[in-house]
Amino acid sequence: MSSASPLADHIARWRSEPVKFLMALAFINMLGFAGWNTLFNNFAKDAAAFTGAEIGLAQTVREIPGFLAFTAILWFLIMREQVLAYIALIVLGGGIAITGLYPSLTGLLITTFIMSVGFHYFETVNQSLALQLFSKKEAPLLLGRVSSAAAAAQFLAYGTLALLWWGGLKSYPSLFGIIGLACVVLTILAFFFFGRFEGEVPQRKSIVLRKRYWLYYALTLMSGARRQIFTAFASFLLVERFKFSVPEVALLMLTTAALNTFAAPRLGGLVAAWGERRTIAIENISLILVFLGYAFVTQGWMAAGLYIVDGVFTILVLAQRTYIQKIGDAADMAPTAACAFTINHIAAVFIPVTFGLIWLKDPSLVFLLGALIASTSLGLSFLVPRHPAPGNETIFAAKSAAAQAAE
Repeated sequence: MSSASPLADHIARWRSEPVKFLMALAFINMLGFAGWNTLFNNFAKDAAAFTGAEIGLAQTVREIPGFLAFTAILWFLIMREQVLAYIALIVLGGGIAITGLYPSLTGLLITTFIMSVGFHYFETVNQSLALQLFSKKEAPLLLGRVSSAAAAAQFLAYGTLALLWWGGLKSYPSLFGIIGLACVVLTILAFFFFGRFEGEVPQRKSIVLRKRYWLYYALTLMSGARRQIFTAFASFLLVERFKFSVPEVALLMLTTAALNTFAAPRLGGLVAAWGERRTIAIENISLILVFLGYAFVTQGWMAAGLYIVDGVFTILVLAQRTYIQKIGDAADMAPTAACAFTINHIAAVFIPVTFGLIWLKDPSLVFLLGALIASTSLGLSFLVPRHPAPGNETIFAAKSAAAQAAE
């Protein structure tokens, strides 16, 4: 009895802690997406004979649900955000499970769209709940822990797929099916395990676009543009130019995930120490260097190293989330998260297909344009004040307040 009681208490604490809940759901979400992402490029090339143009088109279709993320506000009218998160994860898993059954352009576009609906709705709810449930002081570190759980899921997905492939299971329908069904089963278990979580401040149930959030919107737009280039074309560069196989891609992603599992909580702590302004600047400087490297790399091992660096530094995007948490109204977190995902995907809808055509002419141009986008984002980062808060959203607001005080 004495040995069971501490265990029961421990389980009860897990069920009631918001960070554990968000870590678990982030784990499920990334388990599915990482598994899909590992298999997709090779499946598209081997089974459907995709070129850069078709890859770009598929990635554009994948981003349409992200562009429509603002519609999550409509679902908030009829269900709690936590319930929508569970439904989104089941849609994600279902879309992944059937992907391998349709090795054609039309089939892959449809299954990609289904998977993406689940993924983007979950990401919208995940960001909203995190900003509601975490205090401003603890948010950077706790968001880092959530990112660490997602990285652990990547590690598991990549490692499992590599082992299965080396073990002789090279059936794409089976591999997609295993990943997708795992997401569905784990989501059902999470539904019955965790309690109810809601923020203390009721959220507005309408679209919220505020003039004073303009810098956050601009940073979000640039972030979506530059990350799309990485998502759509970095791994395809490895497959097309350097002939990376499924297990090689999986091992590369496995290495990145292992590093992120360790680094994410620490990078979250650095955001708290550095502040949003410096963190966003460092992230963009790293991306400029990485994109330039992609443009001129001639060796596969060098491209792999750039991929790992890019994958680790992407964690620093959480600084944008803590920035809006600090400057925004508490009741705006849910609608702002929904609108932010739409803004994030404005460029994502046309960049993959447009840049896919550029890829056919010269892949290096794709990454040079990525460096230009990251440079623009770097310029915007210098407009973030050192101590963001309502009324101090940008350096211009701070200067205006100082001028009024002087008068």
